[in-house]
Amino acid sequence: MSELKRILQQITALSDVPDPVVLKRLINELRVSDREPALANQNIQSLINILRQHPEYADGLASFVLKLIIEYRQIALYTDTGIMSDQGFFNSLRRLIGHRFLPLLPQEDSVVELVGYLFNKRSDERWLANIERDKWDALVELLKVNEQHLDLVATAKNNILNAIIILSYRISGIGLHPDLMASYPQILNYSASFVAQNQEAVLFVNQYRQAHELDTLTDITPEKAVDPAPLLVMLEQCEGIVATVRKRIYKTGISIRLTNMMLRLDQSLQRMRILTELLTDDHQKRDHAVIELVQTLITTANRRYSIGYLIDNNTKLLSRKVTENASRVGEHYISTDKAGYQKMFKKASIGGFVIAFMATIKILAYQLALAPMGRAFVNSMIYGLGFVFIHVIRGTVATKQPAMTAAAIASTISDGSGKKSRQLTKLSELVVDILRTQFIAIMGNVMLAIPVALIISFAWLQYTGAPMIDTTKAEHLLHDLDPFRSLALPHAAIAGVYLFLSGLIAGYYDNLAVYNHVGARIQRHRLLQYVLPKSWLQRLGGFVEANLGAIMGNFLFGVFLGSTATIGFIFGLPIDIRHIAFASANLAHGLFNISADQISWSVILLSILGVALIGIVNLMVSFSLALFVALRSKEVRFFEWGRLTKLVFGHIISHPSDFFWPRDKPMKYARIDSQGHMIFDDTSAQKSGKPLPSNYVVRRLSDVRILPESKQAGAQNAQTSTDIYYANQPKGDHVQPHAPPKKVIDLDDGLVDEELNSVPYANDIQYGGKTNNLSADSSAQNQRHRTDQTGADQSMSAPDSKPAGDAKTPLPKPKKPPKLPS
Repeated sequence: MSELKRILQQITALSDVPDPVVLKRLINELRVSDREPALANQNIQSLINILRQHPEYADGLASFVLKLIIEYRQIALYTDTGIMSDQGFFNSLRRLIGHRFLPLLPQEDSVVELVGYLFNKRSDERWLANIERDKWDALVELLKVNEQHLDLVATAKNNILNAIIILSYRISGIGLHPDLMASYPQILNYSASFVAQNQEAVLFVNQYRQAHELDTLTDITPEKAVDPAPLLVMLEQCEGIVATVRKRIYKTGISIRLTNMMLRLDQSLQRMRILTELLTDDHQKRDHAVIELVQTLITTANRRYSIGYLIDNNTKLLSRKVTENASRVGEHYISTDKAGYQKMFKKASIGGFVIAFMATIKILAYQLALAPMGRAFVNSMIYGLGFVFIHVIRGTVATKQPAMTAAAIASTISDGSGKKSRQLTKLSELVVDILRTQFIAIMGNVMLAIPVALIISFAWLQYTGAPMIDTTKAEHLLHDLDPFRSLALPHAAIAGVYLFLSGLIAGYYDNLAVYNHVGARIQRHRLLQYVLPKSWLQRLGGFVEANLGAIMGNFLFGVFLGSTATIGFIFGLPIDIRHIAFASANLAHGLFNISADQISWSVILLSILGVALIGIVNLMVSFSLALFVALRSKEVRFFEWGRLTKLVFGHIISHPSDFFWPRDKPMKYARIDSQGHMIFDDTSAQKSGKPLPSNYVVRRLSDVRILPESKQAGAQNAQTSTDIYYANQPKGDHVQPHAPPKKVIDLDDGLVDEELNSVPYANDIQYGGKTNNLSADSSAQNQRHRTDQTGADQSMSAPDSKPAGDAKTPLPKPKKPPKLPS
């Protein structure tokens, strides 16, 4: 007899008095190394074969697990596990660091602690991820409970229903939060959806409990299943509102707190949908929901005390914030057609012209006798103010990767942009366009910086009669470009990191300007109102709000470049920066001023090679970091990087010219134009593309049948903008005779929206009063449902009677769970 079969026999025998130790033995028998995916699937298949041959083992294992879980606190499993916490990052970090010195007390009644005991190896999450999906589906399908154990199922369903109510209230709270309303005031027009989903959740829970007789701890199969469609409709509408708010972020700005709230709202809506699917009659959806919950639980239990996991989650939050608020004006570094390509060359040429003078001023500044901090300040001002001046005169600096690049990348892999394989193909094409744009930007900088620097050195020699720098300094400039005998390439990588950080800073300040209404506040400044004319003040406010991100990103980028060498000198570290535009200007100064006996073709070619390699390192480091942030914000898994790399290299082999010259037919991306500007289409819903009406909430009238979008099958009327379908469809016009006329107004953001014209939703569905409407498919069913619901509501309103199926009915306190071995 195999060891698996022996353990299953023991589990079946102990199903009435479950012991976690026995279940841990089963998991230990199935556990393999995370590098053996074939063996992991083989072990699961062996378990499946035994359960198929012995159905009593399947019942024993299912009832064993259910009875064991019921002894623990379950609701937190459904409502908290795998959902972003609203606790601050530093509070959480302080708690976990304290755990290293003085361990936290485990919550012995928590299912997470039980799972942490069963799956106590760090590799558990990885080897479980290697198990194929069809194996999971087959295993969950086999774990069915016999009729004598339906009380366990009823108890578990009661906990799930209570969790649905808790999540529903949380969704309402977040959806109506003051921070969210302040960010997007028009959400008040759609707030009825967040309230209505809660009322639908309460109705669904009450009807489900009553239909399945869960209060008596039985789980009968009713003649007519309780339809979750009205609740799913409201969840879809809430998801549509969240998507609309996300589209307005470019105009309203967003904070870390609001980003956290939006993520928790997304996760809570998804979890509520999963819990609803756990209760449906669709076995496939139910089994997939079980698998998803189990995987989430194992991941959380495995990482609940991990500092790295905490940092990972919060950096994802920062990544999402950066990519969701793209730079609105700033500097755009993506061109897809010849016009954008030529425009980028002109802007880069302006930048190269100014950089030649900046490099000259920096070389001359070294003749000043300054303390280290004074030199750092002078260099920082030369770089910072020079970059800001380049931006003001509409020039550009090569290899800068602003937040716009990350946002454009993220838009190609957004949830609504198609299948993952198609998204990666689009992303590889976008990478090609970005690299080509960077190539022409580099060429524009270099082709102007080198001749202008040569002219400056020649003019200096002609007017002063002496070279601008001596041969020793010229030799030093050329040595700094040597890719083999100096640290030019590591220093270029440091500059690449600064280029990336300047993009994040630009995105941060762009967001800050919009979120805090900097432009409007400047226009209300009393001193500026007294000094400047009104038209000038308006232009100043608009300019600062539109360009604050680019100005601060460029200035702080210059501070980073100017102070790095001094910081390295103070701490004795061999760190400095190399940027291709300045390297090309230094190349011209060095070659012009070096002595004739020291110059040779090997020196010239080696210096040119160094400049080219510095540019490649600048570009690859900054672009890789921007790409990493964008993919991280959309949670693209690591194994997909290999597929992306193959697609890019395949393009290099098949069409190498695309990396240097625009295509004949430019690529079209969903959310960026040929100049790299983000396209924000916020006049339609995320999924359907239909206008989002202000009364975006479905009334549950007695003659209305409500379907979620996922169940609609061509019944949509072309003139209907909400998910309402009439069972008793009247002839002629379907407009209600007493409905107030729809009035179209212009909102303050310039978008057309409908004025809220709905009656209060509480008049249709009430908690304590008489409920007037329930969904049905015919008039006879409508009458029966109204009668049943009226009786249920009357029992709720009676003070001395116990409510039947009330969502607020407390569950019996679970028994004290068994003490887990240490």
